[in-house]
Amino acid sequence: MRILITGGSGFVGRLLCHRLHEAGHRLLVVSRSPTRAQTHLPEGIEIRESVMAFADDAPEAIVNLAGEPIADKRWSEAQKQRLIASRLTTTRELVTLCERLETPPRVMVSGSAMGFYGDQGERDVTEQTPPNDEFAHRLCAQWESAARAAEPLGVRVALLRTGLVLDAGGGTLSKLLPPFRLGLGGRLGSGRQYMPWIHREDLVRIVLLLLERDDLEGPFNASAPHPVTNADFTRTLAHHLHRPALMTVPAGLLRLALGEMSRLLLTGARMRPARLEAAGFTFHYPTLDSALKAILGR
Repeated sequence: MRILITGGSGFVGRLLCHRLHEAGHRLLVVSRSPTRAQTHLPEGIEIRESVMAFADDAPEAIVNLAGEPIADKRWSEAQKQRLIASRLTTTRELVTLCERLETPPRVMVSGSAMGFYGDQGERDVTEQTPPNDEFAHRLCAQWESAARAAEPLGVRVALLRTGLVLDAGGGTLSKLLPPFRLGLGGRLGSGRQYMPWIHREDLVRIVLLLLERDDLEGPFNASAPHPVTNADFTRTLAHHLHRPALMTVPAGLLRLALGEMSRLLLTGARMRPARLEAAGFTFHYPTLDSALKAILGR
């Protein structure tokens, strides 16, 4: 199958490309820096600088993972617009590509995030849970809406509301491991906020499932079935590193340092993968303990 991938050189995209390449698919990757992207991807993958550069290749499937990292910079109004534009521009280009093709792709798996739900306190959150209206929700809602514009064209659209992605070499742990290894880790604020998470291998397996299963469309909570609070995450990570985790970062200090972006750290959602489990998906790493054992035991 010819599969067009945006964000293919990112933390999740790299592993996805390797898995799809191993399975014999032909990959078409969009990257603003093709030469740099090639250093992270298998040989033989076609890499071009824009979505429309692949208009002559008629992809049969699309995986849309492109988007500026949400937590890399303080949320000024200008940064908020950059976060929105980095997602909507690429997604709209993909829909335009679908419109121009004589035979549109049969499926688009498009990124979203746990931020769709906003702050949900301690209640269980499934794909049916109404969101809390805040910036993270509005960002994800616009992103999902842009992707769903492909549905009238006959494209099956599946949306990935992804939790924190865990694995070695990047993602959430790349920022947490240095202070935790020094014994400087600790909870954020009260520590009661939930942190939906997922092992990168399981996330890639979910993408593969959504590419293959013609009966699966709409939103899917891409997170492990056992979300944990920030306090539980802190204790478990410290335990696997054999380090203490006695520090606490006060909520007020985070709000002062990060402004509105501090909500990413101080609020959360007890997100459950209800639709994936109903579809028969089995997680290789259902618990945080099993995931960290696999990652940190390497």
